[in-house]
Amino acid sequence: MLQIRNLSMIHKKDLHTMVTDFSLTLNEGDKAVIIGEEGNGKSTLLKWIYDPKLVEEYAQVSGERYVSGERLGYLPQELPEEEKERTLYEFFSRESRFWDCSPGELGRMAGWLGISPEFFYGEQRLGTLSGGEKVKAQLARLLISQPTVLLLDEPSNDLDIETLQWLERLLIQFPHMVLFISHDETLIERTANVVIHLEQLRRKTVSRCSVAKMDYRRYLEERRAVFQNQEQQAQTEQRQERIRQEKFRKIQQKVEQDLRAVSRQDPHGGYLLKKKMKAVKSLERRYEREAGERTQRPEEESSLLVKFDEKISLPQSKVILDFHLEQLTAPGEGRLLAEHIDLKVRGPEKICIIGKNGAGKTTLFRKIAEELLERKDIKAAYMPQNYQELLELEQTPLEYLTVTGDKEEQTRIRTYLGSMKYTADEMSHPVRELSGGQKAKILLLKMSMSGADVLLLDEPTRNFSPLSNPVIRQVLSDYKGAIISISHDRKYIGQVCSRVYRLTKDGLIQEETEF
Repeated sequence: MLQIRNLSMIHKKDLHTMVTDFSLTLNEGDKAVIIGEEGNGKSTLLKWIYDPKLVEEYAQVSGERYVSGERLGYLPQELPEEEKERTLYEFFSRESRFWDCSPGELGRMAGWLGISPEFFYGEQRLGTLSGGEKVKAQLARLLISQPTVLLLDEPSNDLDIETLQWLERLLIQFPHMVLFISHDETLIERTANVVIHLEQLRRKTVSRCSVAKMDYRRYLEERRAVFQNQEQQAQTEQRQERIRQEKFRKIQQKVEQDLRAVSRQDPHGGYLLKKKMKAVKSLERRYEREAGERTQRPEEESSLLVKFDEKISLPQSKVILDFHLEQLTAPGEGRLLAEHIDLKVRGPEKICIIGKNGAGKTTLFRKIAEELLERKDIKAAYMPQNYQELLELEQTPLEYLTVTGDKEEQTRIRTYLGSMKYTADEMSHPVRELSGGQKAKILLLKMSMSGADVLLLDEPTRNFSPLSNPVIRQVLSDYKGAIISISHDRKYIGQVCSRVYRLTKDGLIQEETEF
């Protein structure tokens, strides 16, 4: 059993409350997902559960955790820097149970993960692996350690579709407890039976934590139904209150008018009117007490607001890309990844490239981006998988988005950042202190402000919450320009993309599979 009692977490730097008086009990077979908007403390909560020392530097924490008798296995959101320098063999050798695994066991695990058995003994450094290969390596070492509780921070990031399907089977079949964070709605829908929702309300001044022992779709449906009923009840009571207040004002005005008109020669009449006014005042106080007991409008942490210029348009016949590459090789290695690559894009098409981890998708995408960013007849904007390719980590979001620096522009940028759910403090934080989702928001906002008619997106939804992703998908679906993207997000592929290509050793093959 994993138990948390009366947990509160406050960020030391800006005294921002992430969690207040949160309690949770998980038992064998529970598959719990933590959801919430970017920067709400999801990763901090998961780190604290694994090892409270991991958050001591930046978070003030009170509360208790009970994990007696459990073996915790933790997958961090980012591979630690010291691990990146280790070879695969060194990485796996650091797990003592690795030496107890027979070649047959490692072979079965390799087949399950879609990797070669030689992977465990490889000399390749972890830092040179693709994003998905890094996640596979970490998951493999976790499973070798035989944990009874899996704590997974974004395990679905960078995984190819086949490995995502494997991850779904792992979470479903794992006999013990799983507590994970993910932005992949399909994965959440298919695996979670407990939903933990961290919210920040009233401009991030109030935290709310909800725990629902049900699947994700049911949680959203019941939450929506409760909110709708509460909203309708609040509106009904407000209408009734307005009618009652109007009647009360008429009575009060009539009594006050009669009091002013009463004759001094009629003291008994004046006494009766004063008595009546006293009753009116008593009624007024009663109404005020009842007003505090009325149903309140539901409070909900709203998702981000972003939009692209509706004036953006591309002619259907406009050739956006006519790309040909005889050979695609791995940077720095010269290893052949694919050959005979051809891709033609016309007008406002929305293209997605999929493929196995390590196939060379990002390498190919960078070459396409280089070509399109130099074009003068279109305006392309690029979101890389590694945000640090474009972001200056010591700049603030406000500084990064500033072009002219004039007062009007600064006001506009602050308004835009506010619509993306940044607080005034977060607008002034260095980018390096922001979560992956908050960094993604900055890049998305930069693109929307640029007036670009071609978007190049490498895993655009990977760091947005499952609550924000439906908004992102709708925005990109409505976008009037062209989109060329890499994604493993099945909902994004199905809703946004008009054509899907798989990168193979023999080039780009158009997929007909429904996602």
